[in-house]
Amino acid sequence: MRRARPHGVCNREIGPQGTVKKRQAMTNNQKQTTVIVGGGHAAGALLTTLLQKKYQHKVILVGEEPHPPYQRPPLSKNYLTGEVDQGSLYLKPISIYENAGHQLRLGVRVVQIDRNNKIIRLSDQSTLKYDQLVLATGSRVRRLNAPGADLKGIHYLHDIADADNLRQQLVAGKRLVIVGGGYIGLEVAASANKSGVDVTVLEAADRLMQRVTGPEMSAFFYAKHTDAGVDVRLNTAVTGFEAGEQGCVTGVRLANGGIVPADIVLVSIGVLPETALAEAAGLPCDDGIVVDEFTRTADPAVLAIGDCTRHRNLLFEKMQRLESVANAVDQARTAAATLMGERVPYKSVPWFWSNQ
Repeated sequence: MRRARPHGVCNREIGPQGTVKKRQAMTNNQKQTTVIVGGGHAAGALLTTLLQKKYQHKVILVGEEPHPPYQRPPLSKNYLTGEVDQGSLYLKPISIYENAGHQLRLGVRVVQIDRNNKIIRLSDQSTLKYDQLVLATGSRVRRLNAPGADLKGIHYLHDIADADNLRQQLVAGKRLVIVGGGYIGLEVAASANKSGVDVTVLEAADRLMQRVTGPEMSAFFYAKHTDAGVDVRLNTAVTGFEAGEQGCVTGVRLANGGIVPADIVLVSIGVLPETALAEAAGLPCDDGIVVDEFTRTADPAVLAIGDCTRHRNLLFEKMQRLESVANAVDQARTAAATLMGERVPYKSVPWFWSNQ
């Protein structure tokens, strides 16, 4: 059993062949504290990169969910179908972070940022002092404002709990109606179809995945899904939902007056950047937290990365906001370099994948 060493002393470690090497341990007072807010791919990628770079300062990650940082793409694919378990979603085991001296505060939410005093307040009434703060707050699902939108059986997919709830309902023979023909909705359509669920996709635009792909790709995926037996309806707007016994959804009402029968409904109409904390703290936001090519906000002590940011990319003239794992990882690497005192600007070509 290793004996605990007091803080602030010179530690001695035994090296190869019994040689002795010295390293000067930093005291808690000497070390700065970097706080990461968020538990998604951007936060996890930043934490992992700091581990790889042997970042010497204290790192605390605050995550609202009870899970360590995890990857979200499988939630609509092989995790939803039960092909992989929850543990496989985690970017790293908790022990990896703890062994490196990093602290995870899970299941707690940041409710306020006090930039003047460099303090954040948490939902459990505690506070944390920071020297550097990184906002990786991600996004939230866009809600459909329509009559009956709060009925039982209507789902959104954003986190592990959402996927668990939806998976329980996806039983062969059930009728699933997906509102929205973006890549998340279509990934769920493919997963549910493979499980024997009767799937209908309702898209208000005149082609699938219109926001992220060109017409050729839209046509390809339309053919792919319809050939597999998915009922895909374009130019089809939703106006509300039909209720049955005990407040459960039984159908989706359309603008043309029709009704599509449903046992389960997934609303997948995009996401919004999670900027409330930043806005309340007085940081500039414009459809995302505004950051420069080094992921810095207007406050030099505050960085921001991932889906929640509108960022500067040196490859483009205009600032942009991207919702992709690739962007989350690339921005995390840039932020890690900034925290290490390196000047490595963000200049990555945007891309994403979709498994349908």
